[in-house]
Amino acid sequence: MAERVSFERADAASLPFDDEAFDLVTSNLVFHEVRRVRDKSKLIREALRVVEKGKGFVFQDLFLWRLVYGETDRLLEAIRGWGVETVELVDTSGSDFIPRALKLPFMLGTVGILYGRK
Repeated sequence: MAERVSFERADAASLPFDDEAFDLVTSNLVFHEVRRVRDKSKLIREALRVVEKGKGFVFQDLFLWRLVYGETDRLLEAIRGWGVETVELVDTSGSDFIPRALKLPFMLGTVGILYGRK
């Protein structure tokens, strides 16, 4: 597997990859940490740029935190407007696998998973 996997450090706001370079793109709790980009939807759009048409993506972040992402319906509408075939949001805040003490809004209580196909 090591021959097929590599890690690169890059700017999430300007990925150093060609359009549609990957058949799967994933991000785990990164977008909200990019301080220099206030509109986090720009980071989602940049990540989607490198997904091949018809292929998948899975992003986990604080998507339920309105202060950071706004209303989830508006976010999903924007993503669909970018030509994404399907997008779903899973609210993980009520999931049994997250301990109760971590479900507070400033911890994992605002975590959601966006997934779909471009």
